[in-house]
Amino acid sequence: MSDTGITIAPNLADPQLDGDHERMSHIVLEGFTPKKGDYISAGPSVVEGMVNGTAVKALCGKIWVPGRNPKKYPVCPTCKEIAEGRGWQVPAG
Repeated sequence: MSDTGITIAPNLADPQLDGDHERMSHIVLEGFTPKKGDYISAGPSVVEGMVNGTAVKALCGKIWVPGRNPKKYPVCPTCKEIAEGRGWQVPAG
């Protein structure tokens, strides 16, 4: 995870979870630190999802259990648009 709290993670196809972006890396906001205060979790982390099989939610709304290398897939254009609209830097991918 970067110091911005943004993690790029791939999806893992699962017929019981939401799935229309099967071959893209998605951006998961795991939490943030306000200007004053402690870190606030926004949900399960990608690492937690991979280790415990917990579903995570991407900025675009996709829900899945992460399990693949995100560097092998392009970044979801919807996630990227949302992140850039909030002024976040999105790694090339």
